[in-house]
Amino acid sequence: MKSLYINLLFLLFLSGLTPSALAQTAALHGSITDAETGKPLAGASIILKGSKRGAVTDDLGRFSLPSSDVNGRLLIVSMIGYERQEVLIPANQSLTVRLRSSSELLDQVVVAASRVEESSLRSPVSIEKLDSRAIRQSPSANYFEALNNVKGVDMVTSGLTYRQINTRGFNSTGNSRFLQLVDGVDNQSPGLGFSVGNLFGVSDLDVESAELIPGAASALYGPVAFNGLLYTKTKNPFDYQGLSVQQKTGINHVADPTGDGAKLFSETSVRYAKAFGNRFAFKLNASYLKGRDWYAADYTDIDPNTSPDKRGPTNPGRNALNIYGDEVAQTLPGIGRVSRTGYEERNLTTYDVYSLKLNGALHCRITPTVEAIYALNVNQGTANYTGSSRFMLNDFRLTQHRLELRGKNFFIRAYSTAENSNNSYNTRSLGQLINRAWVRDLSGNVVSPDKADATWFERYGAAYGGKVEGVTAQSNDAARTFADQGRFTPGSADFDREKDKYIHIAGLQGAGVLSQSKLYHVEGLYDFTPHVRVVNLQGGGNLRYYAMETNGTLFDDIVNKVRVSEYGAFLQVAKTILNDKLKLTLSGRYDKNQNFAGNFTPRASAVFSPNDAHHFRASYQTGFRNPTVPDQFIKLNVGPIIILGGAPANSAGLGAYENSFTSSSVGDFGAAFGQDLAAGTPFPQAVAKNKDKLVKSNVPYIRPEQSQAFEIGYKGLLTPRLLIDLSYYHGQYRNFLINQVVISPKSPVLLADGSINPAAASDVLTTANRQAYQLYTNAADRVSTEGASAGLTATLNRGYLLNINATWAQFNILDANPNNIPAFNTPRFKANAVLSNDRLTDRVGFSVAWHWQEAFDWYGTFTENRPGRIPSYSLLDAQVSYRLPSLKTTLKLGASNLANNYVVQAYGSSAVGGLYYLTLSFDELMH
Repeated sequence: MKSLYINLLFLLFLSGLTPSALAQTAALHGSITDAETGKPLAGASIILKGSKRGAVTDDLGRFSLPSSDVNGRLLIVSMIGYERQEVLIPANQSLTVRLRSSSELLDQVVVAASRVEESSLRSPVSIEKLDSRAIRQSPSANYFEALNNVKGVDMVTSGLTYRQINTRGFNSTGNSRFLQLVDGVDNQSPGLGFSVGNLFGVSDLDVESAELIPGAASALYGPVAFNGLLYTKTKNPFDYQGLSVQQKTGINHVADPTGDGAKLFSETSVRYAKAFGNRFAFKLNASYLKGRDWYAADYTDIDPNTSPDKRGPTNPGRNALNIYGDEVAQTLPGIGRVSRTGYEERNLTTYDVYSLKLNGALHCRITPTVEAIYALNVNQGTANYTGSSRFMLNDFRLTQHRLELRGKNFFIRAYSTAENSNNSYNTRSLGQLINRAWVRDLSGNVVSPDKADATWFERYGAAYGGKVEGVTAQSNDAARTFADQGRFTPGSADFDREKDKYIHIAGLQGAGVLSQSKLYHVEGLYDFTPHVRVVNLQGGGNLRYYAMETNGTLFDDIVNKVRVSEYGAFLQVAKTILNDKLKLTLSGRYDKNQNFAGNFTPRASAVFSPNDAHHFRASYQTGFRNPTVPDQFIKLNVGPIIILGGAPANSAGLGAYENSFTSSSVGDFGAAFGQDLAAGTPFPQAVAKNKDKLVKSNVPYIRPEQSQAFEIGYKGLLTPRLLIDLSYYHGQYRNFLINQVVISPKSPVLLADGSINPAAASDVLTTANRQAYQLYTNAADRVSTEGASAGLTATLNRGYLLNINATWAQFNILDANPNNIPAFNTPRFKANAVLSNDRLTDRVGFSVAWHWQEAFDWYGTFTENRPGRIPSYSLLDAQVSYRLPSLKTTLKLGASNLANNYVVQAYGSSAVGGLYYLTLSFDELMH
């Protein structure tokens, strides 16, 4: 954190400077009002044409523009929902501009779809946008949550500080198929391989806009944008100056089914930006959120080895969803399946969560059109995340540095991301480890952890069988009570000591998760259009480098450091023909990871606009996703099996891929061999007789996933105030990443003639001569998806805005093996409706948003891909705001999930209820 403090102090020092070389007298001032009502317009943009100099109006509609030479020049005045105007600056340098309402709200300028500015109506692919005005009006608790009301979005809320976003299926709580960029910087954690939702990122006060592309964007953005892209743009300190402060205070856990009672929630955000003339500017952001997270307290018995009719609290083999330690089970002779007594998640994790976001940026305009930027982001927080287990990302820190040079038609950007998992840990492993710390043998002595499970089951069996004096025989309850003697009670000193101990031990001997991995990225883009003229032409490329550091806990990286590099380049050409009615665009990108063959991803699109109001689009899109670094290089020995990443270098010398049998054939061989041996067949003959039941595995090394999709759509203005957006897509996917278990013998699997080697067959019968591997690989199966969406946006009289949308998504498994396909985890039908009016009166505004989605089955590694039902649910968000213009302050009373419906959005995750808050916002824009 030391570097952060130095930078912040430097920026604070700059904020107090007023040297004459930097200061300029405000040469232009004025006000912007609504032409119909005469009311002042806050947030209108004023730009001096041909430069980047500009301003934004304050709550009274006023602005000032420092400049020494503005006479006789044009001023561009714009605001969402109003007609753009170009105004000649008068000699007295004071003016009032009256903006007329227009359909601009329905025809926004977007950048992410083609990496150049264009009308959203003529975007070649589906795109959605939230601007600062929409974010300000949203009834959701933050801008990230507001995306849940955007057409086509799947959002999974796991807690206050962790929400994951996805589009077009194959959803999960850790989504490595969806790219999140903040000012062009990939917000992923290098070690996890995906963005940690809203835990890291940007403060709401600094968000200018968020653009979302559903579907593959790999042709322009590379491998991570396999399923879509979210591009968040922050506010430039030249354009948004002054002090902004926001205090949000509220409660959640109202009427919580756990009976724990309401808890306080608080979020404090501060933004300060200052420009020195038109040359230097800086901004500082700080945001701190804290509260009590929602609880994962579903104790449904999900034991797969117990028939459904016998599951429940009285099942001796119970495996409760959010109780950990009870996964350890055995089948005891004469008793049946018995599981250990586990600990509830609330006793193992941390529900008092926080999120700290710090940002500082320096901007320097080298020329009127060229700007240099240095930005520093430090994010730290806690979140409960559901993956193969439940993980507590505790004090998890992400630090990012960005250097950028940006001009009118180019940019060069370099950034680094460093993570530190600090006190993060695996909650399920923690429960199992604590359970092994207190077990006593039949003599009353505490045994070592490696013997604890076996000893506990021995105690249980003895008590149940009537071999323990004073314990009722044939009673599961009595046997469990006896086996649990000495058990550490949650909250006791012994329990807390063991919990703290194992949290701080990383690797197999503890529950701690250690990663201090880094990501380095350099990229650039150049728009050649001004030089070519005949067509619109853009090109760009990037270099990326991963440096993983886990100290041997996840990778074999104590000596052999894990380093991965990749590069990519793209070219895009666009041409309008037929009197500007038909826009054709071709894009192509080539990417190369050091461990995989190069990959080319094209995109082709056509937009036909018979007039300015109606636009028909069609596109062919391709996507690909490189396996994450853990997919490639994990090497984790968990005892009976080694989990092995699929990069060839990771398994060199092990024979796991080249010299192994399928696990199913080893099972068939072992069963047949055992029967013959029991019938008196000598060992060598039994091996020779059954060895041909063994099947050599043919597991390919890991390679990228692939997709292609066709999309058609229509976007048009039925009236100047009514926008309709329709789309349909059909996609195909192949090479999905999967895991496959193989058994590798010491001897060669095959003889020279291609037959099964008897020595290898003998090896698999002996634990010392064989090794089981769980390999990362790809499935050859193909599947398809299709979907459609419809959206209607209407700007109504008196300032009302209505947005209604619905989405349908369908997964077609075709002939694929379900075990080879990642879970679709997407409801078939979703719908949203938002009604708002920012100017209900001079001072009052409101917004109401409704979200509904159909029930579906959730499959996840947390439950070993066994389904868990996510019921149909609806959410209602609402807010009412009151402005105090003289104080530049707005009060907002809001509720996220107003009806307080406790819903689980990913099976095994927390049940999320309502959040009720009061927000006080102070905004000082340039005036």
